Amino acid sequence: MRFSFFHLMPYSAVDLDAIKDTAWINFSNANYDPKEGHKLYNRYLDELEYADELGFDGICVNEHHQTAYGIMPQPSVLAGALSRRTENAKICVLGRALPLTENPLSIAEEYAMIDNVTGGRLIAGFVRGIGCEYHSYMVNPSSSLAKFHEAHDLILQAWTQPGPTAFEGKYYRFQYVNMWPRPYQQPHPPIWIPSQGSTETKDWASHPDRKYTMLMTFSPIQNVVRNMNAYSDKCDEYGYKCQPDQLGWALPLYVAETDEKAIEEARPHIENFFNKFVLAPTEYRMPPGYSSINSYKMIMENKMKFREQYLSIEMLMENGMFICGSPSTVSEKLESYQEQMGYGNLVIMGQFATLDHEHTKKSMQMFAEEVMPKLRHIGEPDAAAAE
Repeated sequence: MRFSFFHLMPYSAVDLDAIKDTAWINFSNANYDPKEGHKLYNRYLDELEYADELGFDGICVNEHHQTAYGIMPQPSVLAGALSRRTENAKICVLGRALPLTENPLSIAEEYAMIDNVTGGRLIAGFVRGIGCEYHSYMVNPSSSLAKFHEAHDLILQAWTQPGPTAFEGKYYRFQYVNMWPRPYQQPHPPIWIPSQGSTETKDWASHPDRKYTMLMTFSPIQNVVRNMNAYSDKCDEYGYKCQPDQLGWALPLYVAETDEKAIEEARPHIENFFNKFVLAPTEYRMPPGYSSINSYKMIMENKMKFREQYLSIEMLMENGMFICGSPSTVSEKLESYQEQMGYGNLVIMGQFATLDHEHTKKSMQMFAEEVMPKLRHIGEPDAAAAE
């Protein structure tokens, strides 16, 4: 199994009482203090660099806009900063929102530059972006899926075909696709698709032409299990066996000396995360046209209803949306879940909401030293079955 440390980079200095209905879109940036932001950006980069020192396989950043939930609107800037300050870990940009950009070639260039600087340590994440982003950028959500696929095809063409070539699509047209630099990894960096489990994503990512890693994010455990198993079943339909490295699970996680101490230390911060920072009305998250009717129904039934209540740490742990405890407890839970899902990539969010630097580092160290070694052996690829 491979382990990555993901940072959302929340604006943890926010006045929690100021967050009434949402921390997104119309939560005024008057609540942001650049002096605090300066301290937080550098603190968070320190934590990501520390993950590299501890032996995590990957360090991850991502993209969100106009929110205290994560102050990383341009993740390639942070990935670029990390590219010269880390030595071993893959740098995972877990999602550039392809449909939000007018020029997907700019993302292809950003990724190729990071891949060159790091000598092939980039993992390229592609996402559509959650519904909130479409309000922030005033992009029509009904064309989101089609634009995502077309932007993906353009980026792959730029990475893999000697230029200059032409690209003629419905949304993007280029007479000259002739990207400098080309990616360091050939034919291109590995591609991960963070997902909430839509049918369209599972079918597309698992196709034999792609076999992309589907990374399930922030969902109740029964939803994660169902979607990972559905992805594996789709691989079977396509005529090949799903490998562990095609499946990833991302979730917040905290480790302390005992179960009781872990819960006590994590409680206010994880409850702040799910009840303040994540807070957004359904119409922000699921604008009309963003998902198919079937996917919309599935998300509403399996995820949104659960979030329409105050989420205590006990509820989050019971639903598998947060893992918290001693090293032995965390190890046992992760191994048990892996047996149900078959994932080979675990992405932990070790800092969440208002969790301070000292507790973040302590939990990271305990996880790296006392949990990762116990789980390294599981989730190994089946070389014979993959052929």
